[in-house]
Amino acid sequence: MYSIKNKAIYDQMSKPEKEVARFLKNIGIQWSYEHPVFVWDENKRPRVWAPDFYLIPFGIYVEVCGSESFNYDYRRKIFDNNGYRVIFLHLYKESHKWKNHLMSYLELISNYRNRKLSEILSNEN
Repeated sequence: MYSIKNKAIYDQMSKPEKEVARFLKNIGIQWSYEHPVFVWDENKRPRVWAPDFYLIPFGIYVEVCGSESFNYDYRRKIFDNNGYRVIFLHLYKESHKWKNHLMSYLELISNYRNRKLSEILSNEN
């Protein structure tokens, strides 16, 4: 696990990534920076990509979108096709909304997982 205290990692981050790292630290979510994942691209070629953050307690990735010129739709499609759920935070166009977007998504994921667990447990009895 990394934190803002790990200066070497922090120095590698873009300004938007640092903003997300500070927010995650302030709300107490443990994270790993650029945790690599294996994906198959659209031509079935193996690739290793590294989403910006892996949120350890949630088992989900976060991609910090810092530029309009990068094709995030392509990246989302590849992640989805490989079974990775990634939250995309567009800080360049959602400067005041991204925190609410992230928290809403984490709440949605948590509620879904709790419902599924309840269903499994009730079927066991």
